[in-house]
Order: sequence, then C-alpha cells, then structure tokens
Amino acid sequence: MSNENNQNQESQNLDDDAGLYVISVAAELSGLHPQTLRQYDRLGLVSPNRTVGRNRRYSLRDIASLRMVQRLTGEGINHAGIKRIIELETAMANMAIEVAKLRVEVDALLSDNPTAARKSAKAIAPLKKNEVIIFDDKVNP
Repeated sequence: MSNENNQNQESQNLDDDAGLYVISVAAELSGLHPQTLRQYDRLGLVSPNRTVGRNRRYSLRDIASLRMVQRLTGEGINHAGIKRIIELETAMANMAIEVAKLRVEVDALLSDNPTAARKSAKAIAPLKKNEVIIFDDKVNP
C-alpha cells in the first residue's frame, strides 16, 4: 500500500513538472499576456521546458510560479526581488528535504543503538515549544 502511495505521489510530481501547455494556454491559465511570459523567461523568473524546436512548454508548476510572480508584482516587488524570493524559497525547500532525510538517518542510527539514544537524550536539553534562545553580542557583561 505504501509503495502504491509513493508511486502515485511520484507520478503526481512528474505530472506537475511535465511541460504540457503551449504559451497561449499557459498565458490564459495564468492570466498573463504571452509576451509577459516570454519576458519572465528571459529574466529567469520562470523557465519552461523546451521542445526540440525550441518552443516553450509550461508545466503546472510553471503556471503556479507565474501566478506567484504576478501576485508579488502586484504587491510592488520588482523583478530582481521576485527572483531572489524564488531562489530563497527553493533553497529553503531543499534544506527542509535535507533535514527530513537527516532526521530519518538519525532515527535509524538511534534505533540501532538504544544505549547511545539514552545518553544523547540526557546530553541534549530539550526546549519548550515556546522557548526562544536569543543571542545578542552587544550585551554589556
């Protein structure tokens, strides 16, 4: 059952990234003019797939990105700012995936060695959910 769910999720991810829509359809779905889509491609804000003939093919993920760019532009953020936001959100998503993988690895290591798990649990002081540690190097001693 779990394997079937993974396959469904994987095929969904492939579908989200598959370049299916020509520029006119993507423009209609995103509510933008085709020339705006070309400009966003030149600026590197959205990079659609290309066919052998170099025609653009937009995926569902690309269309969602176009809508986000449109929203951010409407909020007054310039194209350079939008590009930086996209880069940071991508980096954050990649780090979240890496943390999840590391968490699985740590859990596996701890389950393989319960003695080390007990020792590490004592060595690490747990934080309360609402507890925040603030570091200020300008505090006078």
